[in-house]
Amino acid sequence: MDTKRLIIVAVGGQGNLLASKVLGEAACRLDVPVRMSEIHGMAQRGGVVESAMVFGDAESTIISDGEADVLLGFEPLEALRALKKCSSRTVLITNTAPLPPFTTATGKVTYPDIDTILKLLKSKAGRMISLNAAELASRAGNALSVNMVLLGALIETAILPVTPESAREAIGQTTKKAFLESNLKAFELGRESVREQLG
Repeated sequence: MDTKRLIIVAVGGQGNLLASKVLGEAACRLDVPVRMSEIHGMAQRGGVVESAMVFGDAESTIISDGEADVLLGFEPLEALRALKKCSSRTVLITNTAPLPPFTTATGKVTYPDIDTILKLLKSKAGRMISLNAAELASRAGNALSVNMVLLGALIETAILPVTPESAREAIGQTTKKAFLESNLKAFELGRESVREQLG
């Protein structure tokens, strides 16, 4: 089985850990070997969170610079910070809705222009898929389901050895019943967005 390496970057509170858990569960349902690194960064709301997942036969979860097959960015600026993990063969999937750090509210930091960020991301990746996951999450009925939108987008690319069916089952297994319907809807909206982009 080919090894696939995934980096997920997010801001604390965006649901990176749950997305990783769903992916791990979905892979296990298909008997796909999967390893996940510890979550790096500050997991409290607003802090930077990064995780690495390796699917297939691999001895390590370490993903060196330029080794990522996929970079999944929950927040555009955080995707830009992780760009060193990409190469010309990396597929980069990013949310276009910014979640500026609290320092921008205090005036200490200026958030870069989103179009500039997207242009830089596109210049480094082999292929880029961008979508406003926050808008799609709201349309699904739960503004917090940005992670499920992006998960749907990731699965739809078919890069990872995880099927939509196994992902849906994993969502059902790992999310609270109160959010299950909106999470599944968000997942499907993410998939639909990628289908439209890839034609």
